[in-house]
Amino acid sequence: MSYVNADEVLPEDLIREIQKYVDGKVLYIPRRSEKAMGWGEKNGAKNRLAKRNKEIVSRFNSGETIAELGKMFFLSEKRIQGIIREYESSKNQNGGSNNE
Repeated sequence: MSYVNADEVLPEDLIREIQKYVDGKVLYIPRRSEKAMGWGEKNGAKNRLAKRNKEIVSRFNSGETIAELGKMFFLSEKRIQGIIREYESSKNQNGGSNNE
């Protein structure tokens, strides 16, 4: 997030109005909700994790054990189980389709 001086982008009357509430302080103005991005969308982390999780489920369905997958992906066995459970849950909610 970059800092922008209000004097450079806002009209003087608006600055005076804002100063009635916040004078000489840093103010965060959130994005409009239609422009907001979800977690991991901007840097691609969300897609990378989805791809990794899909690979984990695929390898599990091909016979690799939870312990093997944990070591391979540097995750706890509990997390591997959670990923598989999440996948199965989403598959059941989508009427059996897993979008493959």
